[in-house]
Amino acid sequence: MSAPLSPTGLTPAPLDREAGYALLADLAGPVAASTLGGLDALAPGFPDWIVTSLFGGTYQRPGLAPRDRQIANLAALTALGGVEPQLADHVRCSLRIGMTKEEITEVIVHLAPYVGVPKALAGLRVATATFAEAAAATGVPEAQA
Repeated sequence: MSAPLSPTGLTPAPLDREAGYALLADLAGPVAASTLGGLDALAPGFPDWIVTSLFGGTYQRPGLAPRDRQIANLAALTALGGVEPQLADHVRCSLRIGMTKEEITEVIVHLAPYVGVPKALAGLRVATATFAEAAAATGVPEAQA
């Protein structure tokens, strides 16, 4: 019989609502909270639960840097497929935390043999559109962004 796994060095997620909203604003900008807030009329409390449990919980764990979390998010959302708005959000978040377009692109290209070429192509299309939107928003031509 094997020994049970030990969570040595792991920290439980704190579920800190205030920290969740602060981190969401840092990662995604002030528009993100208002976008989620629009869901409250349809599913009361659901946006708050997302922010509190995810950004105020899982993201608060010390085990991964924000860049590492974004790489995992890009990979998971590309692999899932059919979640283009969320993938675009995480491409924007990745840019906000300092990842380059080339790094984001490489993450998605790297996934092709693992998740399939069609999902990687779909992810690249989302990234391309998001890069263009980000360049337009800053007024910097995409080739220079």
